[in-house]
Amino acid sequence: KDTAAVADILNKLLADHNVLYTKTRNAHWNVVGPDFHAQHLFFETIYDALAETIDEIAERVRSIGHFPVGSLKEFLELTQLSEEKPKKNDSQSFIKVLLNDFESIIISIRGDLDNVEETGDSGTEDFLVSIMEEHEKTAWMLRAHLA
Repeated sequence: KDTAAVADILNKLLADHNVLYTKTRNAHWNVVGPDFHAQHLFFETIYDALAETIDEIAERVRSIGHFPVGSLKEFLELTQLSEEKPKKNDSQSFIKVLLNDFESIIISIRGDLDNVEETGDSGTEDFLVSIMEEHEKTAWMLRAHLA
């Protein structure tokens, strides 16, 4: 009976990831500066990982008996992230925006874990922890570029 509430949590996460994916693609396409090549590849690594996570989230929604959201309109209605673009197209500006989004998602997942735990859905709880851990690693790497 609680799978609908879990599906809502997952669909919000799916929306966040699709917005973050698009913002990361934008960084990949538009970054400029002396570190262009390295950052172009770095952003590609991030959006490739996000694409895989997006698919896994959608499949998790299906595996608990619900349907994932799948339109840009739905993503924008559900996401907590903004479509903010940096004022400059340098890597540091893009990294700051992306880091903020990753940290927002990590905080959100931490809050959602309590709600999922209450439903007894250990599978989704483990799933969310694994996403959170991956994002913590990505956030660390993004922060390392700003040091």
